[in-house]
Amino acid sequence: MKRYGEKVAVDGLELEIATGECFGLLGPNGAGKTTTVEMIEGLYRPDAGTIELFGLAWGKGHDREIKERFGVQLQETQLADKLSVAEVLRLFRSFYRKGRDVNELIELLALEEERDRYFSRLSGGQKQRVALGCALVGDPELLFLDEPTTGLDPRARKSLWEIVERYREGGRSVLLTTHYMEEAAALCDRVAVMDQGKIIALDTPRSLVDSLGMVQFVEFDVARPLEEAPLSALPSVAAVTNRGQHYRLRVDRSLAALTSVLGELERQNVQPIGLSTHQATLDDVFLHLTGRALGREHTEAA
Repeated sequence: MKRYGEKVAVDGLELEIATGECFGLLGPNGAGKTTTVEMIEGLYRPDAGTIELFGLAWGKGHDREIKERFGVQLQETQLADKLSVAEVLRLFRSFYRKGRDVNELIELLALEEERDRYFSRLSGGQKQRVALGCALVGDPELLFLDEPTTGLDPRARKSLWEIVERYREGGRSVLLTTHYMEEAAALCDRVAVMDQGKIIALDTPRSLVDSLGMVQFVEFDVARPLEEAPLSALPSVAAVTNRGQHYRLRVDRSLAALTSVLGELERQNVQPIGLSTHQATLDDVFLHLTGRALGREHTEAA
């Protein structure tokens, strides 16, 4: 548990992460993900509760050993502008009694062409790969990734995912925080959905999605109000929600369900604008659990 004044940032969190597992903390900004990870990393002490890594507790004489066994990539990493990629990695390698060969790491990060380039002249995706390299240079057993792909384009994001997957091939563990549902689904063995400092669901990404049942979602805008009652009364429609002119329907995963919805809109002489359908995702799980979309912005406790 962690408080900042009257604000409860982490409220009775309980986690156990297995060796070789990629475990995700999924939730919007402000859910308490970063505070949780920073306590696990030993940056902050919890106001209540205990934390153990590798069977060792912080503050019991094993802090140096614990620190040498994990690596951290932050949301944003500031490094010396006038150091080259190779110099940055050699510097961070010097902090550990043992670790990885810098040349091999540069190859893993696909930064061979950038090895002598100043950090300040790299693209956003290249900077994130260097930051990941700084986390990997000590050859950690556990890797912390805190929103590692925020602000990256899809290509750079997937490039980073590939590096993480290669790291895991050696049976290593990852604790990932993210608000990208695609990222959690692609990388994580299990996901804890966080909201307002609490875990509100914990399972595999597939099981969380399947918990909604065999459903799909239909979304559209309208130029004028429609009658919701007839839509809700359709046998294939489980729920109808709207925000202003935007409607979202939870329906059976069948072609007949979509046909019945379109038929009712036609009966009401309503032309749907921007009609789209999709199967359930982790974002839909979060919306179902909280009534809010995963992308809604909050202020993360610091």
